[in-house]
Amino acid sequence: MTGAERRQAITAEIMERTGITEAMIERLVHGFYAKVRSDPMLAPVFEARITDWEPHLQQMCAFWSSVALMSGRYHGTPMVKHMPLPVDAGHFDRWLELFEAAASELCPPVAADHFVERARRIAASLELGIASGQGVMLAPGERFRRRETGAVQ
Repeated sequence: MTGAERRQAITAEIMERTGITEAMIERLVHGFYAKVRSDPMLAPVFEARITDWEPHLQQMCAFWSSVALMSGRYHGTPMVKHMPLPVDAGHFDRWLELFEAAASELCPPVAADHFVERARRIAASLELGIASGQGVMLAPGERFRRRETGAVQ
């Protein structure tokens, strides 16, 4: 079995088990970012960096296809993109809250659970990477917090 055939088999198995489709991913991504764009905490972070939302949404659909279905559609460097952002644990908590709400509203329970489990891992990884980029080594269970001045607590 080639690598491509193996990937296709894994994707098919996940789709069968969870009911996730590319159309569902598109609905989730669009629904989630509609929430983000109206959120007082997260909207300013995104609006300062994204002027044309359609390419970003397409990239996020490819990202979530790769994350949720192992499709291999996304080719990017999420950590590099997130490192300079002025975010901390509070932002990741809010991001997860909105993502979980969107997944719960737009997906059947098995699919929502699949998405949310991956979203939690992604948030934890990005938070750890951003902290490390700021010279902060987090202990297990410790969260990254910035002070109002931008200093780390």
